[in-house]
Amino acid sequence: MTKGILGRKVGMTQIFLENGELIPVTVVQAEPNIVLQKKTIETDGYEAIQVGFYDKKESRSNQAEKGHAEKANTTPKRYVREFRNAKIDEYEVGQEISVEAFEIGDKIDVTGTSKGKGFQGSIKRHNYARGPMSHGSRFHRAGGSMGSVDASRVFKGKALPGQMGAEQVTVQNLEVVKVDGEKNLLLIKGNIPGAKKSLVKITSAVKGN
Repeated sequence: MTKGILGRKVGMTQIFLENGELIPVTVVQAEPNIVLQKKTIETDGYEAIQVGFYDKKESRSNQAEKGHAEKANTTPKRYVREFRNAKIDEYEVGQEISVEAFEIGDKIDVTGTSKGKGFQGSIKRHNYARGPMSHGSRFHRAGGSMGSVDASRVFKGKALPGQMGAEQVTVQNLEVVKVDGEKNLLLIKGNIPGAKKSLVKITSAVKGN
């Protein structure tokens, strides 16, 4: 069964395990998510649960959003996402999903939007090697060859300078180190994509343990 929850990245810290090992962890704050809708094969063509996270200002909500949230006896949510491969029979509209759905040692996948780096050159963006910086070299951080002479064009897919970051990234098989139900916190071993306060989607690992 796929477990899932939406949260916000707080930042990174480090903790000691019982055996004295020091490990880096990322802190994710996941206030209880609300099940807004259950999607079925009969009505939607696939099975999924739709959840909402983080209350949205009423002044920024339209009538459709308010009506959709009222069916779950809740307020409009700023972030709405779907989780597939979940046993929808185990969920009810309006039900809360908390961090306690996960346990210490669970393997998870975390999806977020990576930090935007703006327009970057080929060295930073694609790890190209630079040229010599001395001895009269006139080649330092340029892109280098664009391809063969015979083609007389640049082939599609050529790694060139351009926008870097601000992409959806999923990191797989991370481990839950600690679950704090009182403060709605998940401590995840290692780092996860995204800037502080950014939205992250946490699901059970698709590749298992």
